[in-house]
Amino acid sequence: MQTDSSFTFVLFGGTGDLSMRKILPALYEAHRAGGMLADSGKIVAVARHIADRAAYIDWVNEHVKPHVSKNGVDETAWASFLDRIEFVKIDLGNPEDFTLLRDALSGRPGIRVFYLATGPSLFVPICRALASVGLNENSRIVLEKPLGYDLKSSNAINDAVGEIFAEEQIYRIDHYLGKEPVQNLLALRFGNVLFEPLWRREWVESIQITIAEELGVEARGDFYDNTGALRDMVQNHLLQLLSIVAMEPPHSMDSDSVRDEKLRVLRALKPIDPRDIGKVAVRGQYHAGVIRGSAVPAYATEPGVKPDSNTETFVAVKVEIENWRWAGVPFFLRTGKRLADRVAEIVVNFRAVPHSALGASALRGGANRLVIRLQPNETIRLYCLAKQPGEGMNLASVHLDLAFDRFFREGQMEAYQRLLLDVINGRLALFVRRDEQEAAWRWVEPILNEWATANKPPKPYAAGTWGPAAASAMLAQHGTCWLEEEN
Repeated sequence: MQTDSSFTFVLFGGTGDLSMRKILPALYEAHRAGGMLADSGKIVAVARHIADRAAYIDWVNEHVKPHVSKNGVDETAWASFLDRIEFVKIDLGNPEDFTLLRDALSGRPGIRVFYLATGPSLFVPICRALASVGLNENSRIVLEKPLGYDLKSSNAINDAVGEIFAEEQIYRIDHYLGKEPVQNLLALRFGNVLFEPLWRREWVESIQITIAEELGVEARGDFYDNTGALRDMVQNHLLQLLSIVAMEPPHSMDSDSVRDEKLRVLRALKPIDPRDIGKVAVRGQYHAGVIRGSAVPAYATEPGVKPDSNTETFVAVKVEIENWRWAGVPFFLRTGKRLADRVAEIVVNFRAVPHSALGASALRGGANRLVIRLQPNETIRLYCLAKQPGEGMNLASVHLDLAFDRFFREGQMEAYQRLLLDVINGRLALFVRRDEQEAAWRWVEPILNEWATANKPPKPYAAGTWGPAAASAMLAQHGTCWLEEEN
């Protein structure tokens, strides 16, 4: 993926955790690879508590280097990468400071990218300040999640940003859409005749999508206690992954064709009756427990969290899609903090054969499944039954490992690297369109409202487990279980 396109990448929140851990490391990897970034491309960091460029470079050396290159830092590449970085000291609360940014960007060739790695409360003020100095032309704006607290606040932000930037200038980022296995899922489905006939209700029994974390809220207690897992993970990451799994084949891979099909899935989600939320949605909150031999505290004792907090750190929800392809197939979404392992995966459970001359094992559910692992190790495995060596017809589960690193010499590209290159090169397919976001909020809101008005505490679960027992019971009602329970 090479480009000759000149650009200026302006990073708001230039000293923040996201910039240090993800954005600058991703830009460094693209620079180190050679040819992915135009030689003339520059990175302009914006912050208020750093004195000048020299101090910022010192900050980058200290805080970014630990997060780049699993195989170590190429010092020559690192030095030339630092040459790309400039710095402008701005107080985001003072719109007049944006004249300093305008002057710094004056006369530069190519596209301008403004990446807002800040809290959502700053999105609108930053956009208005950019417009006030004429920087909203020939530019693209990248918005991090969360984009709002509910449908109303999300619309308010989108309305205000939309007055300044056209929809094709707005890149709402969801980094899960940039992960290699998600891209390979599209390739598997739409590039091979093998899977398409099976990718429907006649042959799929159920689908699970899990994003589990071992970490707690860390230093984000204040933010998380006003957000919760449903807003933080389900409304965006999990519903976006569901839409990729369930979408119809687009007529091409251009941005609107792909996003049109995702939108159709989100609009086809079966609305949840508030009276049924207790049956199809489980909320939990972690208590003290042990993870990998180390004791960890309860959520309610984390810094920044209210001691009597009812904020959920775990959500499991059953989703149904009311269309011809998926009617009657349950999708089980799950996310949580302080769970037993760090894993993100999509599990497609195919139906058992209708009749088997090979014994009962061939009739059990889950004998045939596709597992798309997004993290920590990115793989795709197809599970099927095979005869065990030896006497008799004894079947065992085996898997075909789609190990792409064995076929392709180049290493896998990290999600943020891919998405940042897409922004620079003007590719919108992997970014969330406004109508997608609205459809996701509209489906989630009945759950949010019911949990807010019911005033019932989340179900407790010990840190280091897989969440409340009610999440397992919900699947048991459908004759299935979470993947780790079967294993």
